[in-house]
Amino acid sequence: MVETQKGELKRPLLINGRALTAEQQQKSDKRIRQFVRNPAALRKSLNEKNQDAARSQRLLKMLPDAFHFNYGERRGDIIQLNFAPNPSFHPPTHEAEVFHAMEGSVWVNSKEARVEEITGHLIHEAKFGGGLLGHLNKGGTFDIKQAEVARGYWEMTLLKVQMKGKALFFKTIGVQQNYSRSDFRQVPDDLTLAQAADILRHSNAAVRPTAAAVREVGVRGH
Repeated sequence: MVETQKGELKRPLLINGRALTAEQQQKSDKRIRQFVRNPAALRKSLNEKNQDAARSQRLLKMLPDAFHFNYGERRGDIIQLNFAPNPSFHPPTHEAEVFHAMEGSVWVNSKEARVEEITGHLIHEAKFGGGLLGHLNKGGTFDIKQAEVARGYWEMTLLKVQMKGKALFFKTIGVQQNYSRSDFRQVPDDLTLAQAADILRHSNAAVRPTAAAVREVGVRGH
């Protein structure tokens, strides 16, 4: 995967743990060429990703008010903060309702003042509009990790969501998802889509199959 100012270009290396057939490779190449010629679909995807990122930021800003915290383990500079819902907090949105129905842990890098991981699980069922607008069952879990992939630049490296139900708040995040990213390399900020496509065509990165995860080779502009 290569990120540009206009969006992300992706090329599959393995599908279900197997190398692409000639037909699958042709379809992938055709899709990339179409995006280069007409990047409107990429821009839409980028807009949806940015909207989800903004929603996530709003939820994170609610953390101090939505939960009670206590200290857990400490691993060098990494501090665990366990959280549970604050009963006096009233969620202002459906997203916040799901957020407030969880308990779990936040792992903070005290040296960098960054959150490295958030894990949680739903402690009761969440219903929206009496269930007409969606619901999520008790017991669902999530795990999000981020890491410093270049000096001063942090990116999400893991998103694992295992929920049962239906919620359509996020365009790019599903209730059943296992997604990891690794092998980041910096590319120029002004990289064009054509140049990104050329990087994908000449990429020889080796990827080992995994049981139930999507592993992306990320090439990221700083």
